[in-house]
Amino acid sequence: MSTTLRRIRAAYDRVEAVDRPEIWIGLRPREEAEAEARAIDERVAAGERLPLAGRLFAVKGNIDAAGLPTTAGCPAYAYEPAEDAPAVAGLRAAGALLLGTTNLDQFATGLVGTRSPYGAVRGAWDPARISGGSSSGSAVAVALGIVDLALGTDTAGSGRVPAAFNGIVGLKPTRGLVPTTGVVPACASLDCVTVFARTLAEAEQALAHMVAGPVPALPGRASGPWRIAVPPRAQLGELDEGWGEAYEAAARQLAAAGAELRPLDLTPFTEAAAMLYEGAFVAERYTAVGAFVDKAKAEGGAGLDPTVAAIIGGARDIPAHRLFADQDRL
Repeated sequence: MSTTLRRIRAAYDRVEAVDRPEIWIGLRPREEAEAEARAIDERVAAGERLPLAGRLFAVKGNIDAAGLPTTAGCPAYAYEPAEDAPAVAGLRAAGALLLGTTNLDQFATGLVGTRSPYGAVRGAWDPARISGGSSSGSAVAVALGIVDLALGTDTAGSGRVPAAFNGIVGLKPTRGLVPTTGVVPACASLDCVTVFARTLAEAEQALAHMVAGPVPALPGRASGPWRIAVPPRAQLGELDEGWGEAYEAAARQLAAAGAELRPLDLTPFTEAAAMLYEGAFVAERYTAVGAFVDKAKAEGGAGLDPTVAAIIGGARDIPAHRLFADQDRL
């Protein structure tokens, strides 16, 4: 059996085996995906160069993928995209096969993976824990071995937090490197399309087919010694019993392995992160979908996550001078 067809059949078997329906918003019909797999294998057999042939990928539900509705995690918001977002199109042109669209914190607002009418996405390795968000379904689909790659978005950590929570790679490229055309905005000036994979090499290979224009040279990674920034335990916030000790033990293990540990003041990073939800930057979320949220709330709020609706609605009356002050502070 040819490579892509074998891989797609294994993926659908894996979907059934893990029984995690909350990962998906739109899963392509198996027959349709198998037909595309055969076509890809035939193109490769005919000598066409498709660097990502045999790779399967999924797309966060706020990124356009032709043939599947774009929902942004809200059924009432759904629309049928006329074409793929450029990032999706780039992967498909390289031979990758799209399996479906994945669940997310509604309108990409949150870092938990639970704010969705399609269900809370549970952690890949411990279903009692959250998966992280907002690109929750994409991260878990990769972590569970259903797909090789997945696209997410990252405004406040949505492409890195769920990767960390589920033990995979979340690669956030420099903003502007990957077009955000065909992405439902969260904060349009800060949004970024990211890629999930199980290894850094796979993530970098996918990124090379997503960028606009010539592929930039990726820096070589030094073999060592590695310098690792370690914030003090006191700056980590409230921790459950044993977590602080585990953190410090991990730092000692790195030092014992030859890494050079350097102290890092985490304060400016946490203050900058807080500005994305507690400052004026959240007004850009209202610009993106505020009118829809207001109308949906007036009609009863069906399909709206109450936490997301409160965050977006609360940004309606932020004065313009606060945004310029926050930009200056940042």
